[in-house]
Amino acid sequence: MANAIRTQPDQPASTPQAMLKPATPWLWLSIVAALLAVAGSLIALAVNSIYAPLTPVFLPQALAQDIANLFIVVPLWLVCVMLALRGSLRAYLLWLGVLIFTAYNYVIYTFSIPFGPLFLLWVAILGMCVYAVIGGIGVIDHRAAAARFASPRAVKVVAWVLIVTAILFGLLWLSEDVPALLAGSTPQSVTDMALPTNPVHILDLAFFLPAVIITGVLLLKRKPIAYTLAPAFIVFLILTSVPILLTPVVQVVRSQAAAWSVVVPIGTLTVVLLGVLTWLLSTIRSPQMAGHGE
Repeated sequence: MANAIRTQPDQPASTPQAMLKPATPWLWLSIVAALLAVAGSLIALAVNSIYAPLTPVFLPQALAQDIANLFIVVPLWLVCVMLALRGSLRAYLLWLGVLIFTAYNYVIYTFSIPFGPLFLLWVAILGMCVYAVIGGIGVIDHRAAAARFASPRAVKVVAWVLIVTAILFGLLWLSEDVPALLAGSTPQSVTDMALPTNPVHILDLAFFLPAVIITGVLLLKRKPIAYTLAPAFIVFLILTSVPILLTPVVQVVRSQAAAWSVVVPIGTLTVVLLGVLTWLLSTIRSPQMAGHGE
């Protein structure tokens, strides 16, 4: 059975650690990025001037993102790295999702937060995460990794969950953007945040949502690379919900009107995605069992 991660010819994958050895530089690079992310979020939460230019709508979102970074994203990130260094394919796939989520969010940090003392730190985190994602995906033997997934039914369900979720989010963003374009006005979310455009809509409509739909379609066709990307995209969607769910809490703490209306739909989606992800990961077999299944 081919290894889930390519190894050098002179380094047989007799242990999980050896199997993941080519990914080691990218895993360690991401640890540096994680530590920088912790520093940046701590500073942003402690120094009021960092987010002082943000509007009352944008500020709670930024604070919620930093809280999510500190207490959920980075701990998950570091645990996944440690387990991946010990040879866990599940942890490796989760790690890719955390990296994609972080790169996405630091595009928003760098392009949407006014220039300030954390700018170069945010740029460094963004760059490290982008390169770690590219390198991390590049060292995977996608065909061998795909062979580790034992349940065609779970794979099919995940594919449709990805496709439907991406389409629904796309329609949601377009329901705000298209009427504004037809009316010659500015979308309310853009006005509320005092930005030229909505960075979330741009990233989602141009890159992320099409990538999720394509991955879902490729997964239905049993293309190997989709088995690598699908868990990562589910992780991305789950982590995206965390700051959304935290924002009303931050608003309450700041004595603002809280947008509790998002909690039920986003919370429900998060629970569904967690269930689907858990199911999919539970179907991953050991390399030995995968080899016997061929």
